[in-house]
Amino acid sequence: MGKVKLNILGLSYSQTQTGAYALVLAEEDGDRRIPIIIGGVEAQAIAIQLEELEPPRPLTHDLFKSFAIAFSIKIVEVNIYRLHEGIFYSELICESGNNRVRIDSRTSDAVAIALRFKCPIYTSEEIIEKAGITLSIEGESDESKIAPVKDVKSTHEYRKSNPFEGYSKSQLQDMLDAAIKNEDYEKASQIRDELERR
Repeated sequence: MGKVKLNILGLSYSQTQTGAYALVLAEEDGDRRIPIIIGGVEAQAIAIQLEELEPPRPLTHDLFKSFAIAFSIKIVEVNIYRLHEGIFYSELICESGNNRVRIDSRTSDAVAIALRFKCPIYTSEEIIEKAGITLSIEGESDESKIAPVKDVKSTHEYRKSNPFEGYSKSQLQDMLDAAIKNEDYEKASQIRDELERR
């Protein structure tokens, strides 16, 4: 079976599991999507990288990247190679000198690491046939369930009332700096979106 390249389409709240998120991967040369249920911490790690936020201290996936670079290890690709009983299995393809090693990984961690190394994500035709869904282009209701990366950057949606409306840009910038320093990335994402909206 040939390899199918995937791109990150977006993150959204899981409709089936409370406190979980759906990571949606899209086939690069097609219309099929793979929704993968991930935890809140992993969703946050992915969202932070998509937003290009820099935490004051390295998060776990940032630490992994620093460690790999320090020992001249390069992550060349992520491969989602198995789907069994609704669980996706992934591996990191690593290179160090002439050595190539495959390391087993949870898919959510593999995607967070792929973002940091800017490496491609692949799956097999068999898996995308089994788990892939095609969203109707006309169906607004289907598309609205998945927020594109551009709009979702953080994994959190704005509430109907905007809590930052009464603040000036300089106040918002101070609040953003404080939120990042306190590692409150949910709030930082919301403030950053408000600054970008203005």
